[in-house]
Amino acid sequence: MKSDVVKKGVERAPHRSLLYALGCTPDDMDRPFVGIVNSFSEIVPGHIHLRQIAEAAKSGVYSGGGVPFEVNTIAVCDGIAMNHTGMKYSLPSRELIADSIEIVAEAHGFDALVFITNCDKIVPGMLMAAVRLNLPSIFVSGGPMLAGRLCGEDGVKHVDVNSIFEAVGRVAKGGMGKEELEQLELVACPGCGSCSGMFTANTMNCATEAMGMGLVGNGTIPAVDARRVRLAKQAGRQVMRLLAEDVRPRDIINRDSIHNAFAVDMALGGSTNSVLHLIAVAREAGVDFTLPMVNRISECTPHLVKMRPAGDFHLEDLDAAGGVLAVMKEIKEVLNLEARTVSGKSVAEIVAGSRFVDRKVIRPVDSPHSASGGICILFGNLAPEGAVVKRGAVAPEMMVHRGPARVFDSEEEATKAILDGKIESGDVVIIRYEGPKGGPGMREMLTPTSILSGMGMASEVALITDGRFSGATRGAAIGHVSPEAASRGPIAALKDGDMISINIPDYKLEVELDDSEISRRLAGLAEFEPRVKAGYLKRYAERVSSASSGAVFSQ
Repeated sequence: MKSDVVKKGVERAPHRSLLYALGCTPDDMDRPFVGIVNSFSEIVPGHIHLRQIAEAAKSGVYSGGGVPFEVNTIAVCDGIAMNHTGMKYSLPSRELIADSIEIVAEAHGFDALVFITNCDKIVPGMLMAAVRLNLPSIFVSGGPMLAGRLCGEDGVKHVDVNSIFEAVGRVAKGGMGKEELEQLELVACPGCGSCSGMFTANTMNCATEAMGMGLVGNGTIPAVDARRVRLAKQAGRQVMRLLAEDVRPRDIINRDSIHNAFAVDMALGGSTNSVLHLIAVAREAGVDFTLPMVNRISECTPHLVKMRPAGDFHLEDLDAAGGVLAVMKEIKEVLNLEARTVSGKSVAEIVAGSRFVDRKVIRPVDSPHSASGGICILFGNLAPEGAVVKRGAVAPEMMVHRGPARVFDSEEEATKAILDGKIESGDVVIIRYEGPKGGPGMREMLTPTSILSGMGMASEVALITDGRFSGATRGAAIGHVSPEAASRGPIAALKDGDMISINIPDYKLEVELDDSEISRRLAGLAEFEPRVKAGYLKRYAERVSSASSGAVFSQ
C-alpha cells in the first residue's frame, strides 16, 4: 500500500506516534488510508451541509476496511463573488484546489480518495486532482438545492437565485418594487445545496456522473434528501472495492468518458462553463479533446431537457423524472456504452437499469426541444480559436443576428451603460479584457446578462465577451472568445459601430472587417498593462493559457 511510506518499518516509528495522536490504533496500521477530501465551508450554501456527507462517506470507508481521514480544500460561492473583485478569484481557485489536494494526498501517503464536492470550480478542480494523482477515487456531491417558492397573485411559483439576478433588471426598469425584490430574496434560496437550476455546479455534478466518476444519483438527488447521505456511505464502501481491484481515475476518465459527459451535457443544455472545465480535465488526463470535437458531439445529440435558466424545471424535477440515468438511456445511441464507471459496471449495464422517465421533463429523442445539443462552439474572424454559446437558451429570433458593436473594456462599464438605458434593441454588447489573463480570472458576466433579461431585452440584444457566463445566463450570450483581448485577439480591435454577424446554426461569429483592417488596428494598440500587479492573481495571469485550451496553467 502507498500508505506504508508513513506507517511501516522501524524508521516510521515517529510517523506512527503522530498517527496515534490522531486516535489511530495499532490495527489501523495494517489497513488502507483513505483521504476524504471535503470542500465544506460556512460561506457557501452548496457546502454548508458537507460535514454530514463526509461522516457518511467515512462510515462507508471504515465499514469497507479502510481508515478514513477527512481533509479540506477551499471553495468559492460564485453567486456571492459575482460582480465585484471576488469573481476574479473564482476560476483561479480551480487550479489552487487541484494543487492543494495533490499536496495533501502526496504528503500523507493516501491509498485512495473520496472527493466530496458541489459547487462550480470545486468539481473540476477535484477532477483534475483525481486524474493527476491517479489514486483509486470516487466522487459524491452534496446535491442540489430545492427551488424556492414564492406566493403571489397567480399562486405559488418556483424561483431560484437567477430569479433574483433578473429581478434586479426589472427593478431598474421600474417593473418591480424593492419590496417585491426583498420578498423574493428571502425565499429564492431555501436551504443547503448547489443552486437549483442547471447552472454550472449541477452541470458539472451531472457530468461527473455521466463520465463514470460518481454513482447513479450523484448529479440530481437533492441535498436535503436522505438518499444523498446513503449515496455518500455507498461511495465510501465503493472506493474500497476500487482500491482492492486497482481501478484508478485514468482507467475511467478517457476520450470515451469525456465524450459521454459532453453528450449528456448537450442533452441537458448545461452551462457553457462545462466546456472550459471538461477540456481542462481532459488535458490533465492527457486526452486530446478539442473544441471542434465538442461541436461534433452537439450535432448528433438532441436537446431533451429544458431546465432553468432555459426552461422552468429544476434539478428536483429532473431527479424525480429519472435523473441523469434516464437521460443517458434516451441518448444511448450516441454514448460510448463500454466505458467503465466507479460502480464497477459499464455504461451499458447502468443504462439497462433505468426503468422510468417523466416525458414532461425528459423528452424522447424523436421529439426533442432541438435536434442538436444545447451548447455549441462558434468560430470566425472574431473568434479564431472559438467561442461558446448555450444555444438552448437563445431566443429563436436571435439565433441569427447582425448588429452594431457597443464596446466596453470591463463588466462594470457595460453594466452601468445597461442600467443607464444606453443599450438599444439590436445592439451587440462587447465586454473585453475580462479573459483569463486580461481580467485576470475570466469573470462571469451574469449581472449584465440578467439585467438585460430582466429588462425584457434578452431577445433583442446580444452580448459577446472574452470572459465567462454563469450557468444561470440565458439569451444570446457568447463567451470564452479566444484569443482574448489581452493576448491581442481580434476582439481587442473592435470599435463602437463595427457590424457584428452572429450565425449560431452555422457556428459563425464574425466582425465585418477584412483581415488587413483587423491587423492594422491590433498593431496600433498599446502593450497590454496587467490590471493586478501583486499576489496570486498576478502569478495566475502570468501562467494561465487561453480559454480554448481550458484556461489551464501553461507548462
